[in-house]
Amino acid sequence: MVTAPGLSVACPVREAGAEDAVAGVPARWVATPGSVPEAAELLRACSELGLVVVPRGGGTKLDWGMPPTSVDVVVDTSGLTGVEHEAGDLVAVVGAGTPRAALQELLGAAGQELALDQPIPGPAAERSTIGGIVSTATAGPRRLLRGGPRDLVIGAALVRADGVVSRSGGKVVKNVAGYDLARLLCGAYGTLGLVVEVAFRLHPRSQARSWLHCLAGHPDDAYRITRAVLDSQVVPSALEVERTARGWELVTLLEGTPAGVQARAGRLSGLLGEGAVELERPPPGWGIFPGAADDVLIKLTSSLPGVPRVLAGVEGLTAAAEVRGSAGSGVLHAAVPGGTAAADLAEILRRLRRVTAAHGGSAVVLRAPAGLRDAVDIWGPVPGLDLMRRLKREFDPQARMSPGRFVGGI
Repeated sequence: MVTAPGLSVACPVREAGAEDAVAGVPARWVATPGSVPEAAELLRACSELGLVVVPRGGGTKLDWGMPPTSVDVVVDTSGLTGVEHEAGDLVAVVGAGTPRAALQELLGAAGQELALDQPIPGPAAERSTIGGIVSTATAGPRRLLRGGPRDLVIGAALVRADGVVSRSGGKVVKNVAGYDLARLLCGAYGTLGLVVEVAFRLHPRSQARSWLHCLAGHPDDAYRITRAVLDSQVVPSALEVERTARGWELVTLLEGTPAGVQARAGRLSGLLGEGAVELERPPPGWGIFPGAADDVLIKLTSSLPGVPRVLAGVEGLTAAAEVRGSAGSGVLHAAVPGGTAAADLAEILRRLRRVTAAHGGSAVVLRAPAGLRDAVDIWGPVPGLDLMRRLKREFDPQARMSPGRFVGGI
């Protein structure tokens, strides 16, 4: 039993330091529950005391979204680890604090994997946790074939702000009771409660991979090639586009058995023409968010026919922007230098939102230096905002879970 002033719970609690601030907002305490019951007891005690709670996994995306309005208790999920792997059912139930890298290593021993790539570069990638990936709906290149977190989550356990544990879905793919609740947690930034467990649908690990590179040049050419690849029978796992000094370049990933990949790579090379080059390894930067840690990172989405218009829109805005993402699924990321003036960034967002909205998409700032983040509208227009606010009131009527982090001040 460890006691913090006014907070008496079974899990370890310590005073927060400067390193525990959330997007610049200082915290009072850090609590580390080691089980779901301890997490429930902690949130129940926080609710009784009217304390504001912010979950934290590996801390790799705490600067995403907006800063919370305040932070009393940071809930460190590093004690909520563990994997229940049902290899025969291709399902795993994973503790929210489990690092993605550790999960993939365990699943790999059984020839399986969670088909979610890691777009966070460098050492931070090793700290990225399952709870953080789900809460920010982070995915990488293979979203084209496998989907993102919303497509792979089949169940979840959530501790609500009042300490009540809610579960949805199950441990087998066919059990989809409550499935929508599990998906609702994806991308909620911890504003609906504390995610403590997640059940995932898994896939067999591919025996072979091949990357085929070609130069597209113009956005319309990039779209033409993308459409041709998707309409073919090669079944790509990913189709990424990147802006380089030579124009727009495309890389297609094929996965499967050695013989199958070789045959499909041959057909794809014929489709792409003489300029196609087959690679044994992914090219530099493959699947990684563009830009540096202090740049503005913008997520751009659109329908597939809108991809060339979005590419052209970025091309016409700023020569300094780095752009990389999924040409096949219409999810791109652009990095704008962090030293961009606020007025210039606001104009860039206005023009990008005009293009993406015309094709059923959006332009959202995931990360930005504090001065820029506070000076622009990072979310843009959000359909269904009233419904989101009603859901927030249903799950967290006192607004004590990560208040202000999500769209519309949720």
